[in-house]
Amino acid sequence: MRSTERRARNFSDLGVRIALLTLAAILLITLQISGNLRPAQNLITQLTAPAQLSATGVTSTVSRFFAFLGRVRTLEQEYFALEARAKQLEAEIETLREVEKENEQLRSLLKFAQTRPRLELRGAQIVARVVGEESTNFSDTILIDLGAVHGIRTGMPVVTDQGLVGRISEVTENNAKVLLLTDPSSSASALMAESRLNGIVRGGTGGKLIMDFIPQGPTFNVGETVLSSGLGGRFPKGLTIGVIESIESQPNAVFQTAVIRPAVDFGSLELVMVITNFEPSEALPEFLLQPAEEAPTPAAEENAPEATP
Repeated sequence: MRSTERRARNFSDLGVRIALLTLAAILLITLQISGNLRPAQNLITQLTAPAQLSATGVTSTVSRFFAFLGRVRTLEQEYFALEARAKQLEAEIETLREVEKENEQLRSLLKFAQTRPRLELRGAQIVARVVGEESTNFSDTILIDLGAVHGIRTGMPVVTDQGLVGRISEVTENNAKVLLLTDPSSSASALMAESRLNGIVRGGTGGKLIMDFIPQGPTFNVGETVLSSGLGGRFPKGLTIGVIESIESQPNAVFQTAVIRPAVDFGSLELVMVITNFEPSEALPEFLLQPAEEAPTPAAEENAPEATP
């Protein structure tokens, strides 16, 4: 039967091992000093070099990967910051554009006031901002932010630097309604700048203006500027109304008619001015507001039958 007891180690075996290890160490040191160990070192280096290079490459790749992830996160944060800044700058640019447009309009209105010193303007309150608009088939008006507390009264003319807009039709304490020149119920006595022919301008369809009661016979041309004549006392003289776009003339008609393209862009009104030192008359003479075909002629009066008792 095999014995399972281990043989006790004696000190002679241990001493032999220590002696062998000591001799091996002395031998390795001697070989190292003499240079005879270098071939063995080179062999070991060659055998372990691929593993060392692989470990170094893996470590370098992992380091570069984590560094790349850090840069991606940094770039993402910078991108979001730049995107927010770009939106902020875009909003600021739009605000500056709006301010520049408003300043340009104010400069134009100021220039208009300077070139017409006879028109009294109430300081900063003269420029009235449009705060509402109403346009239907029966009415073409705008609402401005000046009212009775600012000295605004019914009938006062309203203009821009481009020309005549209309007149105040209703006034409340802080607001006023402007009847535009394009309204069918609006009318203004007019004068052609070159031919000096007179007529009555009224609102037409499609944003156009119609000039009636132009005397038959004298000629005038398309492109001629039409101004307010001051006759009738509704508007001051010399305000630009528009430009003649087409002429309608009948051989047997007493008057000629012209279609006028307004000088004012009524669709984009933002700032207007109210002329406060002009006292308008109540209305134009009633016969001037009749359509041309209804106006009586001398020939018609002569041929009219006498009334029987």
